Amino acid sequence: MKNSGNFQEHLSLKNSVSKKIIYIVLLFCLCYNCEDVVDIDLNEAEPRLVIEASINWYKNTSGNEQCIKLSLSAPFFDETIPPANGATIEIMDTNSNVFIFIENGSTGIYRNSNFTPVINETYSLNINYEGEVYTATETLKSVSSIDFIEQNNEGGFTGDEIELKVYYTDPANIENYYFFEFISDIPVIPTLEVYDDQFTDGNQIFGFYTEEDLESGNEVTIRNYGISERFYEFMFILLQQGSEDGGGPFEAQPATVRGNCINETNPSNYPFGYFRLSEVDEIVYTIE
Repeated sequence: MKNSGNFQEHLSLKNSVSKKIIYIVLLFCLCYNCEDVVDIDLNEAEPRLVIEASINWYKNTSGNEQCIKLSLSAPFFDETIPPANGATIEIMDTNSNVFIFIENGSTGIYRNSNFTPVINETYSLNINYEGEVYTATETLKSVSSIDFIEQNNEGGFTGDEIELKVYYTDPANIENYYFFEFISDIPVIPTLEVYDDQFTDGNQIFGFYTEEDLESGNEVTIRNYGISERFYEFMFILLQQGSEDGGGPFEAQPATVRGNCINETNPSNYPFGYFRLSEVDEIVYTIE
């Protein structure tokens, strides 16, 4: 089975307020040569359900095997993320076909082996967890195939970084949105990017990736996902808030970015995460 490529595993946002408080305390300790141990009481919210429901249909596969991961939000310093066990999960299409997802042991990972992906079909997600019902609706979006990859060994400010341009051809006269994922075999966080075709409709364009530690022989897994406009907007805001260019430790705190999942039973106990369905083109590229 293909890796579901769940972008939420790569974008777990853990209490940014706590990070900034710790940063400020450490800064003052360094400036004033503080030798005392400082204990910080951090506010801890009640755990919320985290829904990682990414249905990915890789080109040239049946797309029948899919999985959904449920977990609970956890305090910043916790080393483990608790799974959400015992939920019932189903996805239904507009023809009333129902796809049941069954938990694999107590992992919080729920699997289905007979999913039927159809481009531009609308699907509804229904999750029942601890007596509360969570729902979401989304459409499965197609994606353009990757045409070719161009490598530049003289990139970056110093002229010695490796850059990749991943070219694809956007269909004309159709609004399209793209989500790129770059995963290298060196120990760095995967790179995520989103693109739209507002100014490139019908043209050959590219996704861009660079990493200063890349060397000849390294492998980069490149995935291009077709996504909806709503998911594009969700990821655009999420990536902006997680960017290192977001400002200093005294900047205003970002707002909570909510996905398309709703708690129908208790709206104030809203979940984190997103229900997305995408056609995916994947290439594993070896750095020359």
